[in-house]
Amino acid sequence: MKLHPTSSLLLALLALGTTGLAVDSASEPKTLMTTRGKSLLSEDFKELDAKAWPAAKGKWEIADGALRGAEVPADKHAGVTRHPLAFKDAVIQYDFKLDGAKGTSLSINDKQHVCRVSITPAGFTVQKDDRDHEGPDKAVIFQKVAMPLQAGEWHTLVVEILGKEMLATVDGQKSGYGENERVADPKANLGFTVAGEAISIRNLRIWEAQPNPEWTTNKSKLAAAPAK
Repeated sequence: MKLHPTSSLLLALLALGTTGLAVDSASEPKTLMTTRGKSLLSEDFKELDAKAWPAAKGKWEIADGALRGAEVPADKHAGVTRHPLAFKDAVIQYDFKLDGAKGTSLSINDKQHVCRVSITPAGFTVQKDDRDHEGPDKAVIFQKVAMPLQAGEWHTLVVEILGKEMLATVDGQKSGYGENERVADPKANLGFTVAGEAISIRNLRIWEAQPNPEWTTNKSKLAAAPAK
């Protein structure tokens, strides 16, 4: 089933309140597929712990109360930093700002790649990753969502993973969805990538995901929405 991203649909869902969506708290963005369980990680990036956030590539530092990453041309590779965290089903939420970056992603992995949300100034993509780029496994794009994201503006990404299903929503306005058995695998770490100059990230929160009893209804409404 392919879902059609539409801001009007999600705004309508948000207006349903207790009859449509799980309300986790007044201060948190709404979730559609899951509800937030126990906290797994809360990171405000007041200072950079290089052991907790090792930089595989690129330049990563704390600037203006956020984690700032930039690609280093000499690396000939996107900037990458990862944080070890064992989990299976989760709600992952953080604020991001494109500071001239051509692209960034939230990368979710076990010993190899599992899935990701890739973000560019034109929108975002939800996908299952190619496990190791050595075949026969291949990446599967679940959905590409058009959504202009202006440089210098903060946005909020919420990613919900439950079993084989994955849902990503930006600013409570547009969502991308997909499912694949690989998504259900236990995860070992998550991280951020950046291509170009630069990306800022703040207010990273991760919770254990619980099933949302309203998901069947919400999923049907998303699938039935007209394309925009």
